[in-house]
Amino acid sequence: MGFLLLVSCLALASAAYGCGVPAINPVVSGYARIVNGEEAVSGSWPWQVSLQDRTGWHFCGGSLINSGWVVTAAHCGVLLSDRVVVGEHDRSSSAEAIQTLSVSKVFTHPNWNSNTISNDISLLKLASSAVLGSRISPVCLANPGEVYDDGRLCVTSGWGLTRYNALNTPSKLQQTALPVLSNAQCKNHWGSNILDSMICAGAAGSSSCMGDSGGPLVCQKDGAWTLVGIVSWGSSTCSTSYPGVYARVTVLRDWVDQILAAN
Repeated sequence: MGFLLLVSCLALASAAYGCGVPAINPVVSGYARIVNGEEAVSGSWPWQVSLQDRTGWHFCGGSLINSGWVVTAAHCGVLLSDRVVVGEHDRSSSAEAIQTLSVSKVFTHPNWNSNTISNDISLLKLASSAVLGSRISPVCLANPGEVYDDGRLCVTSGWGLTRYNALNTPSKLQQTALPVLSNAQCKNHWGSNILDSMICAGAAGSSSCMGDSGGPLVCQKDGAWTLVGIVSWGSSTCSTSYPGVYARVTVLRDWVDQILAAN
């Protein structure tokens, strides 16, 4: 009886934590620091992960896409000795019910190019599955060919620097709403550096910065938050008048599906 109850509870839990619908509602001003951002509501971006080295140093963000997999940026250079921390908000607190998970495999896009920063995506297979709950649940992935029009407000989050010359990253998760730019608009800032595997957002008074890399750019679609971009590159001084550049999930989704299906 106990076993059956546990199984049905687990089934209910997995059903309850479908993708892109946080149990704790996000509150984003300018939507309804990163640089010029704001502290997120604790637990409201339940797919946000902190990638940390063996000393516990946070070096990149990432997004939980199901209980066993995380997506991040290829340029983060994740090693098997690194750790994935889920369920975290305040990295200075020891009171949070975080889960620290090991990485069993790193899959980097075969066409990742560190010179052009194209196809900047890696998938991390977790050694053990994250236990989903109200503070830990996956984000939806944008589908191939979906269009996210310029001007649409989306949100990025992370523990990156709040100014480019800051000595330390913030302890609490930051967020900011950013407008999406068309790639044509983005080329006005970045020229031929902008490729089809990229999507731009920002140039509107806030920006991602160092330490945000690999983290999410999410847009609401049909009531669910959907991963549209992965923090990739931008102004070396995190200038808020230049758009940030993100790996474009709609272009990279087919590869993600292939890796998940084969592993």
